[in-house]
Amino acid sequence: MSELLSIFEDYLKTEKHASANTISSYLRDLRQFEAGMEERDIPLADVLPQDVEEYSHGLLHKGKSPATVTRSVASIKAFYNCLIALGKMDQNPAKHVTAAKVERKLPQILTSKEVELFLEQPECTDLKGYRDRAMLELLYATGIRVSELIALDVDDLNLPGGVLKCYSKGKERIIPLYPTAIRALNEYVHNIRPQLVDSLDETALFVNMNGERMSRQGFWKLIKYYQERAGIKKDITPHTLRHSFAAHLLENGADLRSIQEMLGHADISSTQIYSRLLNQKIKNVYLKAHPRA
Repeated sequence: MSELLSIFEDYLKTEKHASANTISSYLRDLRQFEAGMEERDIPLADVLPQDVEEYSHGLLHKGKSPATVTRSVASIKAFYNCLIALGKMDQNPAKHVTAAKVERKLPQILTSKEVELFLEQPECTDLKGYRDRAMLELLYATGIRVSELIALDVDDLNLPGGVLKCYSKGKERIIPLYPTAIRALNEYVHNIRPQLVDSLDETALFVNMNGERMSRQGFWKLIKYYQERAGIKKDITPHTLRHSFAAHLLENGADLRSIQEMLGHADISSTQIYSRLLNQKIKNVYLKAHPRA
């Protein structure tokens, strides 16, 4: 890795306090960009706007998706912005490079029956089963992100009030819980979690079998395990339950603003994709049911 990329990595860690995943993603894109420039004998400090344009077009010609190219260009812009901030460069050669147009795909959701089948998979016969049932019920009850789920502390849960406090990007939102989720969480918090944690000082709501805060990777494996047990062919991720939560609320009469608030979307446009999903479903029903369709 070149000196400039090392400087950028250090900048992300010390100045931006970026997560390990974010840093890894940036550096992966930039190593590929650096390799592309090296093929043309262009040092990173001498890159011109047309070089970035040609590189991004080259990625598309190689079959990279518009989303991948857009992310790569964003990484390059962030890299040169860093060098400008540190006085290493005067201009950002990627500043006016337009990102590839990304066609936003409709998210995949589970049907209500598939959700019920999936949530039934954890067997409440041991500590792990009770914990997993509570985690999945909470995820579908609230639509929170997996990063928010594993960051929850016990104090974020208000079972008598039937609500969850969730923090994201410095903002707090209150999300109601349905009765089945409350029962599962009540059982877990009062009877199961005390048997899992090693220390009374542990604040994490959900812990692994070693008594430590559940990791993102651990929860991902859990999702895949129960998908296989349920025999559901759709590719289920933690975000699938978030999408299903929003789509099912909208389908049953919830308004977009309320869904936006519960999901923690900063912009209503991020929530409007679920309207497109519902419209597509109605269209499919029409085409199947109308005698002249």
